[in-house]
Amino acid sequence: MTARFVALVAGILCFFAAVFTQGILTLLEPSARTTDVTAVVRTDLGQLKWMATEATDYTPLQQRGRRVYLREGCWYCHSQYVRPVTGETRRWGPVSEAGEYAFDVPHLFGTRRIGPDLTRVGLKYGDEWHYAHFWNPRMLTPESIMAPFQGLFDAPNDQVRIVDDGAGNKTLEKTSFTESLFNFASQDQIKLTPNPDGLLFVPLEAHGKMPLIWIPNKEYTGNTVRIAAETEDLDALIAYVQKLGMNRGKWRDLFEPQDIEVTDVTMPRSAEWIAYGKEVYENRCLGCHGEKGDGNGPAATFLWNQRPRNFSAGVFKFRLSQKPVPTDGDLLRTITRGVRGTAMPAWYELPINDRLAVIQYIKYILAVDRSDPSKPYAFFTEEPPGQPLFIGTPPPPSQDILAHGKDVWQNAKCWECHGQTGKGDGQKAAGLKDDFGFPVRPANLTSGQFKSGPQVQDIFRTISTGLSGTPMPSYRDSVPEADRWALAYYILSFSAFTDALTGEPLKISDPDRTALDDPKLQASTPEDAYVPGGRPKRSAEASDRAAAEPAGALVQTSGDALPHKSE
Repeated sequence: MTARFVALVAGILCFFAAVFTQGILTLLEPSARTTDVTAVVRTDLGQLKWMATEATDYTPLQQRGRRVYLREGCWYCHSQYVRPVTGETRRWGPVSEAGEYAFDVPHLFGTRRIGPDLTRVGLKYGDEWHYAHFWNPRMLTPESIMAPFQGLFDAPNDQVRIVDDGAGNKTLEKTSFTESLFNFASQDQIKLTPNPDGLLFVPLEAHGKMPLIWIPNKEYTGNTVRIAAETEDLDALIAYVQKLGMNRGKWRDLFEPQDIEVTDVTMPRSAEWIAYGKEVYENRCLGCHGEKGDGNGPAATFLWNQRPRNFSAGVFKFRLSQKPVPTDGDLLRTITRGVRGTAMPAWYELPINDRLAVIQYIKYILAVDRSDPSKPYAFFTEEPPGQPLFIGTPPPPSQDILAHGKDVWQNAKCWECHGQTGKGDGQKAAGLKDDFGFPVRPANLTSGQFKSGPQVQDIFRTISTGLSGTPMPSYRDSVPEADRWALAYYILSFSAFTDALTGEPLKISDPDRTALDDPKLQASTPEDAYVPGGRPKRSAEASDRAAAEPAGALVQTSGDALPHKSE
């Protein structure tokens, strides 16, 4: 018996073993015999705590998306691998639990892993990022080896003319294709902007509405466009991708690598750093923000709901500075954390030198008004950021501060834009637009996708400084500090005990809700997660040691529980 023969037999046995374990066995054996998982929930008082709960099945839309995922062969390259090693939590998020795979038949663990693992990808990117990514991944990541999936769009090659609608607006020519998408007689209008190459993305939300071609800053100067319309398959696929990892609730709000808080980072201007920052920008940022930093990159048409930042105007939303120009620390915080709920992802995986270098390029090359070529106006040179604002320690949460925050909400008329229930549907919401003429929607506060960060200090900062370039004003001078803290807690309460993905209320009993609302209850890790019903969660060893002990009342809780805010 030769070594070659032994190797051949071993290879054949390994091949069939892999087919059986990864192909046949996964069809015969359920992915998990339990739906038990631990998940992060936000309490009424704004705290984030782990609790024991159950994984939920895919919705019909997500199930359809999973079938599209299989049909298109996404699982050839992307794995959804079980992560059993605690040391990997800083890269992938919480350690995998069996219940997460309860509804996965067959398994989609994957073996090639050519593309990124997707087990925790849910809500890492906004829907609009996925639109652009499926159309052409290299618009967002030039070195990507992923093929474009333009077949998921309804995108004929024929160009459609831009015409006048008779009322001074620009719309699309009526053709059999455009009439299948739009209702040109509708009073309900939707504004769509082509990218510089004349590509026009049409979301499902636009179907049945009157299209307006909106180019307030000469984003496109041509007379025809090519349409890339969202399809139901694409909608379903993105819904499925967004579900992945979200049985663990609001875990991303506790994800340490992106939780950076910095007041300022001082770096002297350096030509070498600027040159390196240009390379980083072209590889990571150009697709959305554009070659000139004007927020009109090739992917911008897909970002129809929230346009990319226009650096050349020197207007930045998120800052902790007394003047509108942000500090380096502000920019580093935004780049590291990303902007939740939008196409701007968190870049915590990018080396810190890359992030610092791209800040130099943004500040000194892109944030320059060149409307008068003879007199370029460099915002960071002409208008230094000035002193950062101080944010002290937040007051401890309580039902009293929530009640006070509700009064501040009414008196400050926050409901006029955000609505009484915080869903962004106030009476003034429909007509709002940013400083560049694009429609802007008030934040849906019930989603828990807070753009500037998930902590009460982040909400307080936004209330204090406002969001430059948008209708959201600063309340630093008009609302006392104590009132702003109370308002920040009240805003967080809109997303209390809601599903991180859907925003729908979680099914939690009043006693458990009251227990979780107790600030003394510590549940900061999956290992010490609160268990509904008051039974403490133990490890297998602890359970064996305490098998004969009676169940306790509450895990790590002392003192009287606070009443529910509606009581």
